[in-house]
Amino acid sequence: MCGPIAFMLPLDRSRPTKKLLQLSLYHLGRLFSYALLGLVFGLVGKSLHLFGFQQKLSIAIGILMIVLVVLPSKYFSTVSLRGPIYKVMGRIKSKLANELKKKSPDTFLTIGLLNGFLPCGLVYMALFAAIAIGSPIQSSLYMVLFGIGTVPLMTTAVYAFNSFGNGIKTKVRKLVPLLVALVGFLFIIRGMGLGIPYISPKPVVQEVVSSDFECH
Repeated sequence: MCGPIAFMLPLDRSRPTKKLLQLSLYHLGRLFSYALLGLVFGLVGKSLHLFGFQQKLSIAIGILMIVLVVLPSKYFSTVSLRGPIYKVMGRIKSKLANELKKKSPDTFLTIGLLNGFLPCGLVYMALFAAIAIGSPIQSSLYMVLFGIGTVPLMTTAVYAFNSFGNGIKTKVRKLVPLLVALVGFLFIIRGMGLGIPYISPKPVVQEVVSSDFECH
């Protein structure tokens, strides 16, 4: 979703400095949206963590990510998107289409903000991770870092889109599902609590130490 929108940005291509500034505002808007989404999904993850569902949640998210990659898209074509979510997305797309026709300084920031809320497979993957983190602040920071990680490639794509051959674009599309499946596998390993540092740490168990009280 982000790629086509980035290619359609109404950038001032005759002035390199202004073009870079406009593109930076677009990225800034995306980062803000990701930070907000991370905060919200981090709150969800924190609630689940308090109820002791963190490990099971991590395994469930990992399985879901792998299933979404393995199963053909035709199995999801029958799922109706009508309803509140569909209407919200429709409004965002409509607003985005209007902003793409403008060239004012705030346009690029607004496009970035709206872009951050549109459906995207990699963003879904990052949000799953944000839930599993279970901390609003850390989840928000994680989403910001995720957004920063997308900046170099998207910036390169905007500047060199016409030089990309169809072969390169096809390879990138094929690489994304493999990446999602790999992250899903890591989530499953993480939830199993195998005692592997940083990858699958053992669950923290709070032990209640009972003291013997002497009666005098």
